[in-house]
Amino acid sequence: MIFTETPLSGAYIVDIERLADDRGFFARSFCRDEFEARGLDPRVVQCDISFNARRGTLRGMHYQAAPFAEAKLVRCTQGAIHDVIVDLRPGSPTFKQHFGVDLAAGSHRALYVPEGLAHGFLTLADSSEVFYQMSESYSPEYARGFRWDDPAFEIEWPEAVRTMSDRDRSYPDFAPEG
Repeated sequence: MIFTETPLSGAYIVDIERLADDRGFFARSFCRDEFEARGLDPRVVQCDISFNARRGTLRGMHYQAAPFAEAKLVRCTQGAIHDVIVDLRPGSPTFKQHFGVDLAAGSHRALYVPEGLAHGFLTLADSSEVFYQMSESYSPEYARGFRWDDPAFEIEWPEAVRTMSDRDRSYPDFAPEG
């Protein structure tokens, strides 16, 4: 696997290394040892799938508060998305900065999101599916979010948002906890 640091501390793009022949290719998409060697949390306690019927569907911006903060490995397994993460760790040198990357099924690229970062995405194709591996189980009482268009972050989404949940639409602007 190929790990490329993003501008946000502790977040990585994870690409596969293809071993190709006339049958196609084989590649490792996850390895606990390789994650641990980089100081990344390799625990997987829950996996989820998000299917999105229409292009322009926005999900986010979501995170879980301590003590159930979670690391995520996010991969688009069908279609394409623009994935965005925001650093919400007050002591981080990249606090309140964001990073976005396109993930598409054909690239097999993933995004590693460490604890303390919010996550959201916009679908770039109809019938887009996203697969998540998480280090913590979902805990509704610790689920948090903020508006996808919060002026504190100035996230530039690549396309118009056409569909989102009432919950995501009603999130407030970001306010640090504590």
